[in-house]
Amino acid sequence: MERQCNCGSAHDTVELGVSYNLYQKIDKDRVQCLNENEEGSGARVFKTWEERLDRSEYVESDIDAELLFNIPFTGDIKLKGLIVVGDEDNLPKTVKLYKNRPHMLFDQVNINPEQEFELITDTYGIHEYPIRTVKFSSVQHLSLYFTGDRNTEQIRIYYIGLKGEWTPSHKHGVTICTYEARPLISDHPTDINEASKIIK
Repeated sequence: MERQCNCGSAHDTVELGVSYNLYQKIDKDRVQCLNENEEGSGARVFKTWEERLDRSEYVESDIDAELLFNIPFTGDIKLKGLIVVGDEDNLPKTVKLYKNRPHMLFDQVNINPEQEFELITDTYGIHEYPIRTVKFSSVQHLSLYFTGDRNTEQIRIYYIGLKGEWTPSHKHGVTICTYEARPLISDHPTDINEASKIIK
């Protein structure tokens, strides 16, 4: 089924729904949302496609109009798309995306992001923000920094959708090696007969 978006384009909602499934690959127990009004509410906006328009679950900023998400994944992500459903009256104005900067804080958001978008009102949750996949391959952590405009006291988000490819992380075991700083004569045969005994 196609729907007309505020950007002026029509989008196939069925096809989008199949693609936006990376919420399953987020380590939700470790998601951080800084400046959330209610503790733990930030993790709830990573929902199924069918729940994206549910207004009962949302995150709202506390002190001012900014939210900072630190999103760890259970593997490596190649990010390809972003959808944001915000409140029409308390819509974030911009979002900055940062790659592999776990535990980002507000005093670090002035560094150059990998990408930045101006957000539009997306009533149906179908407007895709195109990701530069070259910059977002092999992502283990994604940070999203949302800000409102100067006249907004709070921002509210109902849904954040992520599209892309997931592969398991390659974890290498610990290898213990012993090196000789100085060879010990007792460890090495000094006689040809002794060497031949060891070989036998």
